Parts: sequence; structure tokens; C-alpha cells
Amino acid sequence: MEADVSEMRNELQSRDGLWRRIQLECQKLYTELLKIKEYKDMQEIQIKHQSSHVQLTEQLENKNPELLLFAESQECQEEELNKIRNHVYREEQSHCSEQERMKTEISDLTEELHRKEITIATIMEKASLLERQLKMELETKHKLLTKQQLLEFHYQVIKSENTHLKEMV
Repeated sequence: MEADVSEMRNELQSRDGLWRRIQLECQKLYTELLKIKEYKDMQEIQIKHQSSHVQLTEQLENKNPELLLFAESQECQEEELNKIRNHVYREEQSHCSEQERMKTEISDLTEELHRKEITIATIMEKASLLERQLKMELETKHKLLTKQQLLEFHYQVIKSENTHLKEMV
């Protein structure tokens, strides 16, 4: 009986360890979720930056006819304008590729988070099942223990009666 109790205690300690690991995993997932939200906020800032960038590009293109008229007399300004256009183009290309990379990374992180949520749900379901099984086993063991104690009591009563009868004989 002590071995059973010890075994049950070990099982409970094992399950407690499993529960703690699940809680740590939940904390890790929550931290990852916060990182994803921070990453998303950064992406929104970059989208706003891109919008501002587009407005600046549109403003530059609106000024372009004036600059071309003025550039006829000043070739130096035309070269500078070409440099600016090239730089803007490179920045737009760089920004687009960075945005695509960030979208891919967010998608990957979201997928990973989803997998981990499924894993947690599975673990929680298994933990619940194990807890129910343990409760059933504990109830069974408790019933058996009670029955054994009752049988032991009957044994003592019969033994006492037997001793009394032997003395009477």
C-alpha cells in the first residue's frame, strides 16, 4: 500500500512537472506573441513611412516639369536630379523587398504560433485526461483501502471471538 501511495505521489510529481513545463511553454508563446505584435507595429510604421515616401515622390514628380525648365540652363541640377531619382528608386526597391521579407516572416511566425497553440491544446487535453484517470484510480484505491480496513476489522473481531471460544473450551 505504501508502494502504491509512493507510486501515486511520484505520478503526481511527474504530472506537476508536466504542468509546469506547459505553463513555461505558454509564457514563451505569450512572449513570442508580444514580439509579433511589436513586429507588426514596426511594419505599420514602415507602411506609414512608405506612404510618406510616396507623397514625397509625388511632390518631387510634380516639381519635375519646373525643374526640367530650370534645368535647361543648369545641367548641374539635372545631374543631381538623376542622382536623387536613382536613390529613390533604390530605396523603393529596398523597401519593397524588406516589406516582402517582413510579410513572410510574420506569416512564418503566425504559423509557428498556431502550431504551438495546437500543441498546447493537445497537451492540456492529455493532462485533463490523465487527471481524470488519476482521480478514478485514487477513488478505486481508496475504496479498496476502505474494504481492506473493514476486512481487517472483521478479521480482528473473528480472531478475538476465536480466542474467547478457545478459552471457553
